[in-house]
Amino acid sequence: MLAAVASFAAMDALMKLLAARYLPLQVASMRGFAALPFVLAPIAFRGRWSRVRPVNVGLHLLRGVLAVAMLFSFVSAVRDSSLAATYAIFMCAPLLVAAISAPLLGERVAGAQWAAIGAGLAGVLLMLKPGPGQLGFAGALWAILAMITYTISVATLRLLARTDSNASMVLWFTAMLAVGAGALALPEWRAIEWRDAPLIAGVGVAGATGQYLITVAFRNAPAATVAPFEYTALLWGVSLDIAIWSVWPSAVTLLGGAVVIGAGLAVIARERRVAAG
Repeated sequence: MLAAVASFAAMDALMKLLAARYLPLQVASMRGFAALPFVLAPIAFRGRWSRVRPVNVGLHLLRGVLAVAMLFSFVSAVRDSSLAATYAIFMCAPLLVAAISAPLLGERVAGAQWAAIGAGLAGVLLMLKPGPGQLGFAGALWAILAMITYTISVATLRLLARTDSNASMVLWFTAMLAVGAGALALPEWRAIEWRDAPLIAGVGVAGATGQYLITVAFRNAPAATVAPFEYTALLWGVSLDIAIWSVWPSAVTLLGGAVVIGAGLAVIARERRVAAG
């Protein structure tokens, strides 16, 4: 899980670099197309084409729309702000997943979980105060929209898993991201420069590597054991911001991020106790 988080952080840093020269929708499309070969290769190698046939087409289409909205919002957020500030807000997503699991999936959410969710949202509000190395108003809105669309995407994923295979979910999610974002970006598409080819290839390699590693992590250990390591993304965000852009996080960003992470760990700790008892 630590290696997976590092891979995804590298991918996000590369997308931030690309966002300096291309529009967010185009970067989102390039992210999808760069990942497609790595998604298709294992399916072709194993000859499992029958498993990628979509069953719940409507839910696949909804996830395609969410994929475009999420990547567009996330790229817009990291373009306008630091990785660390964006990550700090985005880390509230697991708490929102717990919140919407009650009405959408019929799962029970305990009072302690609602308290942790409230604390996490308070941490996000704390980070909305503008400042150096922090999210401004526009960046905050993009990060929050990315977090919300990601939350809904995760919830729909759990619904879709009841009817469709993992290969089907990953393939169609990636393909619709590539084509959907590409179609929307087409009117203002900018010619891709050869010097950016390594960055685009790196996005595909880092994304595929992270996806493989996170799958291995959750296959070999309980979710409550693995999930806390996802919060190391903030450390990578801070490190990459300093190393590449010479941007240091503000104290408010670190404090708000700590509140969000603490709330997330409280929810995970409770799930671990419930699973054990």
